[in-house]
Parts: sequence; C-alpha cells; structure tokens
Amino acid sequence: MSDLSAEDAKLVTLARAARARTRAAEGAAVRDSDGRTYSACTVALDTVDLTALQLAVAMALASGVKGLEAAAVVTEADTADINVVRHFAGAAIPVVVADPTGEVRNVINT
Repeated sequence: MSDLSAEDAKLVTLARAARARTRAAEGAAVRDSDGRTYSACTVALDTVDLTALQLAVAMALASGVKGLEAAAVVTEADTADINVVRHFAGAAIPVVVADPTGEVRNVINT
C-alpha cells in the first residue's frame, strides 16, 4: 500500500476489515465527497446477491451522499466490477483493487 495516499490506504484497510470480519468473498469501502467512509462485504443469500462495492455505495447513498471521491475492493479475484461506482459517481473515480493481504493489484479509474 506504499504507493497509495493515506486516505486511499485507509479505504483498503476498511475493506480488508469488512471482509475479514464476515469471512466474505469481498470487502469494499468508499469515500464520499465530504471525506466520510462506508465499508461493506459481499452479501450472498438465496434471494439477494450483492457485491461488497454495490453494498458500500448503497450505504453511502442511504446516508444522503451526493458524490464519491474514491473506492477500494479487497478480493481474491484479479479484478472487480466497478460499474456501480461509475453509474453513481461518474468518470475518473479511482477504485483500488487489492488482494486479501492489502497488496494493491490495480487502480482502475471509472
């Protein structure tokens, strides 16, 4: 995480904690335009299937957020579906994709 800003490294830490707390497939965190953060994990039920990033964005929206500055996803997969960030926050939002140890694999801009 050494190449990340302190604020983006915090998002990775929050995403890792959300994933570890629940032993979910993914953890995610987003930072809104006011600097507040929201973290979540994957929800996989018989009738509901949400990625961690979808849920983190939904939590931010439920709090009245008007925009996002950045996001992070912690996953064992090589990439993450960032469409929810793109649809809500628009272009040029960085999404950090990290492995479960916090090692950054990629930073994708929406």
